[in-house]
Amino acid sequence: MFAQTVSEPQTKTKPRTTTGIELTTMPEEELEKPFRVMILNDEVTPMDFVVMVLRTIFALTYGRSIRVMLEAHNTGCAHVVTLPLGEAQEKVYAAHSLARSAGYPLSFYLEPDE
Repeated sequence: MFAQTVSEPQTKTKPRTTTGIELTTMPEEELEKPFRVMILNDEVTPMDFVVMVLRTIFALTYGRSIRVMLEAHNTGCAHVVTLPLGEAQEKVYAAHSLARSAGYPLSFYLEPDE
């Protein structure tokens, strides 16, 4: 058998550690402020898909999901739930991801709860 020694690589340049992206953090109290999740009507997303998203992502009851979907359909938008900012952002992201993966333009947005 041959014995081989492994040595540390001789690096002459420093590895690049910056990405060019500036990250900011929000104070915890900002993430806890309540925000209203709003749903927008569109003419493409099927009503049953909207109800499914409202039930699975936002944990609305079947009846509440139907009422929210119909309000958005009839008026252009509707209030879904009020949540702390961080949780609201996560749920909107999940809903948008689910809709896009199914090929639908279903959209939600956030507004401060005043």
